[in-house]
Amino acid sequence: MSMLDQATAGAPRTGTDGSGPSDDGVVGVTIVWADNNGIPRSRTVPVDQFGAVSERGVGVTPLFAVFDSHDAITFDHAPLGTPSGDIRLVPVSDRMVRLAGQPGFAWVPGRQVAADGSAWPYDQRGALERQVRRAADLGLDFLAGYEIEFHLSRADGDDDPRPVFDGPSYGPAKMLAVDAFAARLLRDLDRNGVPIGQFQGEYGPGQFEFDIAPADPVTAADRQLLARQTVHAAARAHGLRASFAPLVTLGQVGNGWHLHTSLSRSGTNLLSGGDGPEGMTAEGGAYLAGLLRDLPAIVAVTAPSLSSLQRLRPGYWSGAYTFWGVQNREAALRLVPATPLLGAAHANVELKPSDASANPYLALAAVIAAGLAGVEDGLTPPGPVQEDPGTWTDEQRAERGIHRLPTSVEEQLGALLTNERIRSALGEELTDAFRAVRASDAAWAAGRDAADVVRSFRWLY
Repeated sequence: MSMLDQATAGAPRTGTDGSGPSDDGVVGVTIVWADNNGIPRSRTVPVDQFGAVSERGVGVTPLFAVFDSHDAITFDHAPLGTPSGDIRLVPVSDRMVRLAGQPGFAWVPGRQVAADGSAWPYDQRGALERQVRRAADLGLDFLAGYEIEFHLSRADGDDDPRPVFDGPSYGPAKMLAVDAFAARLLRDLDRNGVPIGQFQGEYGPGQFEFDIAPADPVTAADRQLLARQTVHAAARAHGLRASFAPLVTLGQVGNGWHLHTSLSRSGTNLLSGGDGPEGMTAEGGAYLAGLLRDLPAIVAVTAPSLSSLQRLRPGYWSGAYTFWGVQNREAALRLVPATPLLGAAHANVELKPSDASANPYLALAAVIAAGLAGVEDGLTPPGPVQEDPGTWTDEQRAERGIHRLPTSVEEQLGALLTNERIRSALGEELTDAFRAVRASDAAWAAGRDAADVVRSFRWLY
């Protein structure tokens, strides 16, 4: 049995002599990771080479850590200041999936390691794995899930995207407009092992959404990357083009990838069943308070692009202010409480300022690190806000300790670089590479108008 067979329990097989692909037609395995812009990058290897690649990886340049959103390489991070060097991309073989929408290929997430096989400080997946281990050491487990919004347009409308439907939101007519695409997408997500809870036509023109069922954080991040690939393949098959960009067209609503998390101890969800605020336990409330305390630095990681900054506007349900609320869709942190109908396990916290330009592993690492620090410090959250602070005066917001989240790259980086908790979670090397990439993006955008910046991010994700 080949390494590929062992990893996927009957997935693509080479011939018995190892000379070529099996009769199922799979010829290559695509190894995927996400860079510091949230952009998936990959290497594809012939299926008969996968066994060797599982052992030694494939070579990639370390400079992927300092690629900016438009593929410029910045040398502003000193440890990666030359074009020299090499690292290895190693597939996480037990996460192998045969792609339902691309029958010639299998898909697998990758881990970046140093040339000698040791840990590579810029490996984003490793940053998340460290936080998951830290939580386990404290006796805590996490679940994470995504609501994924995206825009569908006709494939021939690159310069001026033509949404597939521009009419009443949320209705069956909007779904009917993409009937064949929707059927294929649901089948392909299922076959690719991405369980979802629902799929709907969303608020904006041509906008749709599905939610990925909760899983452990590393699995959730892997599924987020796989879901993108699945959507793009299904769209292509039906003459459509998908955009996950935070903002597709200036002035329209944007695409969020709302991140839902919950934490438990000994199988009990700590966001319900307690006598704290809104039924949270003391540790659940401390988790929420930790997120609130570090929210500006978290959002510098979870919504880091110039397109993100254009999306995060008051009144658009994107979470532009630093407050939490119970089922308040304007809140950056929305508590979804347990109910008698849904049960105690359903309680979770939704982070609304989160989008596709975030590396999913770094986003979850930042969220978990902030929440764990809140638990360790025994924080107590302030009371929830059930109104829209965007309608208040500056004085009213100041009285409640509510502030606008950073509105520029400089403000975001200031929040991140002065936050020792989030910097420590990412690691100093990765944090500074991330800083250099964001600064490179800002330099690229200097002098360009807002519409041009939106266009430049439209098809990156």
